[in-house]
Amino acid sequence: MWIIKSFNELTTIELYTYLQLRVNVFIVEQSCPYPELDGYDLDSYHLTYIENDEVLAYARILPAGIKYQRTSIGRVIVDQKSRGRGLAKELMNQAIDLIREKWPNTDIQLQAQTHLKHFYGSFGFIEISEEYDEDGIPHVDMLKRSH
Repeated sequence: MWIIKSFNELTTIELYTYLQLRVNVFIVEQSCPYPELDGYDLDSYHLTYIENDEVLAYARILPAGIKYQRTSIGRVIVDQKSRGRGLAKELMNQAIDLIREKWPNTDIQLQAQTHLKHFYGSFGFIEISEEYDEDGIPHVDMLKRSH
């Protein structure tokens, strides 16, 4: 089941579960210590896929003007044991659809780990920056135009 909630709509259990998944993937699995609690969650929408009471996929959607001038998608995660099922593709489609519904005619920006730029490219995102280091991992900024 797909669920989208603003920060204020989250229960403490939901918030804990989402943060736990983010820490497990981005910090522990990727061996990358960085400030996961970056202050953007408060103004974000949190998109999750839950199956059998377990969070299997998650993304954070930030309205324009919060992190970038454009609406953005970040913290795109599929739980390690659930990969290979097409959930990442479904997650991105859900996020893009939500943005198009909530903010029609808006461009969407994201910060992609370089090895995933072809994945994001399959949704119409194009590179708008040179590769750069973000917390020891190569990244590129990408943009999907509204039309």
